Amino acid sequence: MSSVRARAVRRRVGGQTVIDLGNERLALVLAPQLGGRILSLRLDGREFLHRSPELLDDHCGARDPATVAAHGGRMQDWRNWGGDKTWPAPQGWSGPQEWAGPPDPVLDSGEYEALIENDPDGESARVVLTSAPDPRTGLRLRRDISLSAGRTDYRLRLTATNTTDRPVRWAIWNVAQLPGHPPEREGDGVWIGLDGEPGDGSTSTPLVAGTGNPRVEQPRPGLAHVPAQDVVGKVGFPAASGWIAHLGPAGTWVHRFPVDRDATYPDGGSRAEVWLEHPLTEPLAHLGGLRPEHRIVECEVLGPLVELEPGASTELGTSVMLGPHGGEVTGVGASGWWNRPLRALSADGGTRLAGRFVPCADSATPLGIRVVLDGTELTTHRTEIPVRAGEPVELDDLAPLRAVPPGSVIEVLSDDLAEVPAGRVEVP
Repeated sequence: MSSVRARAVRRRVGGQTVIDLGNERLALVLAPQLGGRILSLRLDGREFLHRSPELLDDHCGARDPATVAAHGGRMQDWRNWGGDKTWPAPQGWSGPQEWAGPPDPVLDSGEYEALIENDPDGESARVVLTSAPDPRTGLRLRRDISLSAGRTDYRLRLTATNTTDRPVRWAIWNVAQLPGHPPEREGDGVWIGLDGEPGDGSTSTPLVAGTGNPRVEQPRPGLAHVPAQDVVGKVGFPAASGWIAHLGPAGTWVHRFPVDRDATYPDGGSRAEVWLEHPLTEPLAHLGGLRPEHRIVECEVLGPLVELEPGASTELGTSVMLGPHGGEVTGVGASGWWNRPLRALSADGGTRLAGRFVPCADSATPLGIRVVLDGTELTTHRTEIPVRAGEPVELDDLAPLRAVPPGSVIEVLSDDLAEVPAGRVEVP
């Protein structure tokens, strides 16, 4: 897809039709016949998602075309293709108010209708994947996946619609499977932005203990870390502030999503969840005979529980950004993320900025530094640092700012990016 800027095309492979969606940097493979999931996600050729090597070949074709079919049954019967998919929450097997999957013959393994839209100038491309009505939950799911030329992010808009003649109550639940691995570099694992302060009891809540509960660390206020570890289990984050990131061999994967702080969420109020698994020699009887064969990290985001009247829908609009491995993620905004948060330091008779962020779009104009005191703009500086999608910007390299009074607020701006995440700091 290197000859076009942004494009979606169908191709036939391994008993199924898949859709290649991509631009100059990103390449996604969508599988309408496998529950509408994203099977592959690459940035500059580096794969970020896990998919089953037993079920799928290197081209995302099924090794056995007969397996491309809807199926149900017990957990041990599940064909875990991998990738990124959308389910309803809460999950459970105690009654009709819980989704008893996977496996699932409609939402997880059923065929989704696929609509492709390509901008004639190659500026953008879009694929809308829509499930059949599911008789168990009463829902039809839609996954609207779009991207633009020259960017290292894509947009994912999820919709659940009540297709029955009765009210139903569900939450949207998006599950991305990423390759697990032993820790190799500083910052590896999952990072979650949090509301609240350490010690207020809102950091995390254990949800599933397969072989144990995943260990959660909180290195500083507003940040949780789930390091790489060999455990089968799940933890929820009721205080998630709207982003979750995974750092692994391919680089940094970030999912940004909205939260409703006044709403009720499933699984003890969890807005985001992390599931970890690693290979086991024996099945876990208390988890339906599940026997993991690979190291997998699931980064999951949820919408609020919503009671839907007949014909009503609930939506969750999110975005996924990719970039290099730069250590821990400390803050996320619409235009990228920080590896080191913005700081203002006194040095050389002026104020020196420090910090490192990774944008997901190019900027045609230099980076702007605005200084504001008591609501009044004192000055605006322009730097010579170019802003390129997926390439880190080191603010430590800037020359010191002169005549910045204590108490001023420094903002980092870019005309094209519109927002640099968390790009505000007060001068001490």
